[in-house]
Formats: sequence, C-alpha cells, structure tokens
Amino acid sequence: MVFLPQDRPEQSAVAAFVRSRLLPNSYDVVAFALVIATIALVLRGSHEMRASLEALQMAPVSLDIGHLPEYALRTTLRMFAAIIASLIFTFIVATLAAKSKRAELVIIPALDILQSVPVLGFLTFTVTFFIGLFPGSQLGAECASIFAIFTAQAWNMAFSFYQSLRTVPNDLDEVSRGYRLSAWQRFWKLEAPFAAPGLIWNTMMSMSGGWFFVVASEAITVGNTTVQLPGIGSYLALAIDQKNFTAVAWAVLAMAVLIVLYDQLLFRPIVAWAEKFRFEQTASQDKPRSWVYSMIIRTRLLKRLMIPFGWAWDRLMLIRLDGGRTKARSAEVGRASRVIDRLWLVLVLILTAWGAWIAFDYMRQTLSWSDAKEAFGGGLVTLLRVIVLIAVASVIWVPIGVWIGLRPAVAERVQPLAQFLAAFPANVLFPFAVVAIVATGVSPNIWLSPLMVLGTQWYILFNVIAGASAFPTDLKEAASVYQIRSWTWWRRVILPGIFPYYVTGAITASGGSWNASIVAELASWGDTKLEAYGLGAYIAKATEAGDFPRVVLGIAVMSLFVTLFNRTLWRPLYVYAERRLRLD
Repeated sequence: MVFLPQDRPEQSAVAAFVRSRLLPNSYDVVAFALVIATIALVLRGSHEMRASLEALQMAPVSLDIGHLPEYALRTTLRMFAAIIASLIFTFIVATLAAKSKRAELVIIPALDILQSVPVLGFLTFTVTFFIGLFPGSQLGAECASIFAIFTAQAWNMAFSFYQSLRTVPNDLDEVSRGYRLSAWQRFWKLEAPFAAPGLIWNTMMSMSGGWFFVVASEAITVGNTTVQLPGIGSYLALAIDQKNFTAVAWAVLAMAVLIVLYDQLLFRPIVAWAEKFRFEQTASQDKPRSWVYSMIIRTRLLKRLMIPFGWAWDRLMLIRLDGGRTKARSAEVGRASRVIDRLWLVLVLILTAWGAWIAFDYMRQTLSWSDAKEAFGGGLVTLLRVIVLIAVASVIWVPIGVWIGLRPAVAERVQPLAQFLAAFPANVLFPFAVVAIVATGVSPNIWLSPLMVLGTQWYILFNVIAGASAFPTDLKEAASVYQIRSWTWWRRVILPGIFPYYVTGAITASGGSWNASIVAELASWGDTKLEAYGLGAYIAKATEAGDFPRVVLGIAVMSLFVTLFNRTLWRPLYVYAERRLRLD
C-alpha cells in the first residue's frame, strides 16, 4: 500500500488564493474579447486605407446596404485618428497658451481664426498636398480627410483645456507649490485632472462635430479634383445627390449605431472614471455609471497585466521638469522679461502685417474692390445670423444643460442622445428644407439660417452640462441649507459656477456657426439648389469653382469678423470669468 502526501489545509488555501489572483475570470474573457475585436477591426481598416487610388475607381462608393458596415469602420477610424491628433494638439498648444503670455499672444488669436476657417477652406489647400505626399495611394486622400475632421474637432477642445488651466483654484495651486511639485508634476497631478471633466465632454462634442462635416471630408470636390473615400459621409453625399431617401435613412441609422457603440464602450466609462477628479469637499451621492467601467475594475488578469504600465507611469511622475524655480527668481528677471515681451509683441505684429500683405498682394492680382465689397456685405449678414442664433441657442440650452448636468442619472441616459443629435449632419435635413422652401415660396435668406445652428448649438449644451456636472456638491448643499431658490439661485449660485464653461461653449459655437454657414447657406437636393446671401455661400461657390483668390478673400474676411467679434465680446468675458468666477 502506497500513501501519497496530502496538502495541508493552509497550503491548499494559499494555492487557491494564488489561482484566484492569476487565473482570468468571466469579466476578463469579455474584456479580452472586446480588445481583440477592436485590434482586428483597426488592422483591417488600416490595411484598406493603404490601397491604391485606382481601387477607388474600380470599386466606387455604392448605395448597396451591404457595404455600410465597411464604410462605418472606415469612417470611425478616421474620426478616432482625428480625435487622437486633437488631444495631442490640445495638450501641447492649450498648455503653452495657458502657461506663457508670449505664446498666448499668438495662440489664442490663431485659434480664433482657425476655428472660423471652414473645412472646405482647409480642404482647398491640403488635398493636393497630401495626395502629392503619397502619390498613387489612398493614404494621401485619407490624411486629407483626417486633417479636415481634425479641424472640426481640435479648436473647442483646446479652448476648453485652456479655460480650465487658467481657472485652477488658487488654494490648490498653492498647496501643490507647498509640496514643491515641479511644473511637470503639477500639470499631471493637479491641472490635467482638474480640466478632465470639461475636456471629456468637449471631446464627445468634438466627435459629434466631426460627424457634422464628415460629408465634406469624405466626398472631396475641389476644382477638378474629386475623391470619394469609402465611408458613411460619401455614402450620404451620394444618396443626397441621387435623391434616395431610403439610403439616407440607412446612413443615419448606421451613424446612430456607431454613436451608441462608442458611447457605451469608450465615453461612458471615461465619464465614470473621471468622476474622481471633481473639485469638491463633499462626496457626491449620485455618480455616473458604466457597465464597461464596472467590468474593467472587476477583471482579474487584465488588472495584473496593467501593473507594469502603472509602475512606468509612477516612475514618469517622479521626473522633475520645471519651467522656473521660484517666484523670487521670476522677480529678478521681471524687468528683462517685460522688455522681451514688448519685443515679442512687435515681432508678432510685424509677422501679422507681412502675412496680411502677402494675402492682399495675392488677391489684388485677380480681384477688384467689388469682390471685397461683396465678401464684406455677406460677412455682415452672416454675422447677424450668428448673433441671433447663438442668443436663441443660449436661452434654450443653458437651463436644459444645467438641469441635466446636476442629475448624473439623467446625464447618463441623455449622453448618447445628445451625441447623436450633435452628430446629426445638417445635410440630411437639406432635402426637407429645400423641398419646403420651394413648395411654400418663403425666403431662403431666413429659412436656411436655422441650419447653421443645428451642429453648433450643442457646443453650448455640452459645455454647460460639463460645468454643471463639475459644480461642487458642497456648494449645492450650502445653497440648499440657506434655502436659496428661484432667480436668486440662478444669479448667485449656478450661473457664476458654469459661466467659464458657458463662455468656452459660446466661443466655439460662434466659430462653428461661421464654419457651418458654408454648408447651410448653399443647400441642394439633387439638381435643385437654394442660396442664402452670406459669406458662407460666397466661400462655398468659390471652392466649388476652384477659384482660389476668392476662397482666400472669403476666409480672410471670415477670420477678420470672427477675431473682432471674439475680441470685443467673448475675450473680455473670458477674462472676467478667470478673475472673478473661479472656484477658490
């Protein structure tokens, strides 16, 4: 008889504990399945993007519904490539603007101008460049499309991050300096987390803003150059051109499915994760929820695999990169710095004047003063439309945004719906607007105007929701204890609390409205075209004709109007919010 050694109870318990820590559970299986599926889709879409341009001619965009899944994948990859580029741009450019007065002097006016430059304006000058960069390959057209989507996403993210960095509470900044955190450590441990809620909501808005211009970015027509990349945007453009309502409906449905998917799988988990970055002294009772986030924190093996990345991040946070040692040192170089600031201002003005002269010299060779008069007249009309529409959108969406933002459970349900509405391309409504205007005989100058605000009013809503969501719980409880109600509550409590966020939303909505005027003031349905007098229609016609001098003139006039409008109204409000309405 042979007696086998038996494990002692404590050894069995230890072995079971080790297995429970290392072996995957059911949550790991689901998480790994999602990761593998994502990687496979990205690889497939990336491979198709590198195909030859001849393949587009051999297999042009088709309205066959069977192609929609492939088109949806291609469009989604372009959107996320653009959003990643926008995040990198935001962290670099917005941080420079917030930290350096000299950089701010250049960056903020540049952002004012760039957000007003229409997507068609960028496409006019970038399509040829990117196609020449990758001759014979779809990658050039893909880069042009991604860059166009980037220009519809980056500016509001940069403004949001800049606003948050400029309004970090003074007491938290003093505490971080008391702990002798370097500028690098202070950025990642204080400033970036403080800016996270607003940046996340603006990133969602940017994804939706990219959808608004996806038709122009995928169905590219600039002069004699025409490229139709496989995607939902080009599918929708073809459906509108052929007056196919069924295909339009399928495109909108595919877009809705995509929005729900990336909301559930990406944005809602990020919103739930970012809840810990809220600035407050009292914990909130209602917190955003996400089944994906809950699944991730319950995984076993996945969390073990992420430990090396966490260790690497902790080591990275030990790096001490500082822009300056102490305030005393800053005082020592104060006078020299002021001299450099003045010299920098002079240099910026000289370069601005030089650029303006180059543009003027280019335009005066082929254009006359009547062209300038036409562009400025259209600009004044479009400016009036923008002012009226932003005022109406503010009256409607500020109360709604506050109500949603103060109720996380409501925000959780509204989030995908708001993203869908913000992403809904105005092009889909053009057929109904054109048919209705033609049938009733009303003026296109009035009834095409609301199309401008359809894609831009959501900047106000998303930023107000972000501001209300980030409003400290202790301040809400204090207002409740002191029984502050009705208009006093709006005037003394919530409006000051969300005002910096509203200004950011209004600035980007204003710039977006100018941009949207390109597609809203010149609407078409098949062979039927309607035109509303304005600067947007002027630029759209010049772009379609490949008339580069008039495109440059239209963009220059639009940039001038936007810059002056921002400098006389929004920028002073920005400064007021930064100085008087920051949380301390």
